[in-house]
Amino acid sequence: MMDIRFQNGGPSAWKAEAALTFVFEGEGPDQACHALEQAAPWLGIAPAWRDVKGKKGEIVTLYGPPAMDLPRVQALGLGRRDAVTTVDLRHAVGSAIRLCREQGVSSVGVDLASLERVAPALKLDRAALAREVVLAALLGLYRYDRWLSDRDSLPADPGRLLLLLDDAFVPDDVREAARLAEAEAAGLCLARDLANSPANVMTPSAFAEAARELAERGGMKFRVLGPAELEAERMGAFLAVARGARQEARMVVLEYAPQGTEHERPVVLVGKGITFDSGGISIKPSAGMADMKGDMSGAAAVLGVFEALARLAPHRRPSRPVLGLMPCTENMPGGNAAHPGDIVIARSGASIEIVNTDAEGRLILADALDYGQEGREPALLVDIATLTGACAVALGKDAAGLFCEDDSLAAALLDAGKRLGERSWRLPIWETSKEALKSNVADMVNSGPREGGALHAAWFLRQFVRPGTPWAHLDIAAADNTESPINAKGASGFGVRTLLDMVW
Repeated sequence: MMDIRFQNGGPSAWKAEAALTFVFEGEGPDQACHALEQAAPWLGIAPAWRDVKGKKGEIVTLYGPPAMDLPRVQALGLGRRDAVTTVDLRHAVGSAIRLCREQGVSSVGVDLASLERVAPALKLDRAALAREVVLAALLGLYRYDRWLSDRDSLPADPGRLLLLLDDAFVPDDVREAARLAEAEAAGLCLARDLANSPANVMTPSAFAEAARELAERGGMKFRVLGPAELEAERMGAFLAVARGARQEARMVVLEYAPQGTEHERPVVLVGKGITFDSGGISIKPSAGMADMKGDMSGAAAVLGVFEALARLAPHRRPSRPVLGLMPCTENMPGGNAAHPGDIVIARSGASIEIVNTDAEGRLILADALDYGQEGREPALLVDIATLTGACAVALGKDAAGLFCEDDSLAAALLDAGKRLGERSWRLPIWETSKEALKSNVADMVNSGPREGGALHAAWFLRQFVRPGTPWAHLDIAAADNTESPINAKGASGFGVRTLLDMVW
């Protein structure tokens, strides 16, 4: 990962192989980058400046004398000032940092004086925008290349990102923002690595080992429950999903309780960890099944939160314990697999008729939710899961469905997602789902009609949330896999930033 450094003291102290500056439509260098023009006097007369229109998505490379401290500038168009969004800023930086990589640039400066001009348009201060720029640069360089035999032929990442400050000293808020962005990026990249990994490598046991290593490094409590422990915990719904797989199931439990928080009510995060989902006996169509290695993106996001917490400790710590529960198993057909029509008893004591073995995520979450509440009285309980295709149909790509009956918690999650680039939309939990999930032989069935499928799934999960517990469910089936200037095609790590925002 790139090294993040600061160059304060103003333009005379700035030095980098390339610098990024931000331009609105119709601006010239005097308006767009006055401070940078002082550091690179050639900038105002660079012929290529005539090509700079400031259009959204535009990148123009401007060249000066090679011997200068700043011999190259990337002018990043943001479009109209009154229409710019934080997404535009992130994508501009992600595209530019990738271009710098292709050009063989080893150090990239970011003109924070130019960025400061963007702040009023986005209603954010300079520190908040510095956080977004650092994060976008780190995420823009992410690539999952573990299995490529010719990795040495890939262009090398820039080694340093330099924040260029027109201040005598580095302001504390900018320094803190950069540190937070680095931690968020580490969490997101871990989540992406886990979800991008093939299912023959990222097994439940392998996921547990990744969590164990993180816990040891971060000074966190770690526990893993195997089949015998799951049986002892009466997790009949979870074990029903795991029955058809040769890979043993694992429930990963991580707890981070900084000194002085031990007696506070915890934040409990639960992530669905289906390391491969064939659908079980109710097998999926073959088209697209390869993507089902990513059905553990919820668990990956939760582990990503703990990675970020480990990176921030001990400098920044949550004020209450954080408990992460990641039930992990494959969902496979086989002679021992659960059959449609089976009845299982969940940890809560509820009986469930399995009418569709491809509605397995809610089964493992049901037991994990119950486990996470027992004896704890969570301050808040949030589960995150690639749960239903119906949610993707309802909201389209790159958005999560938010189900939450606690208005204050729902507002906090919606606001965090909007600020941090993880968009969600609130959907209802209606009692009409009770009839849709009615069983003649058990307390409920695990799957209802296609119409309202995401709503029925949320209602099902609510049956395992104890009265008075602030709970939210994030269905990320449409947001876990994408492609953008800050997301190499594949896993997105969606949810890491939003969930991290909930722990403070």
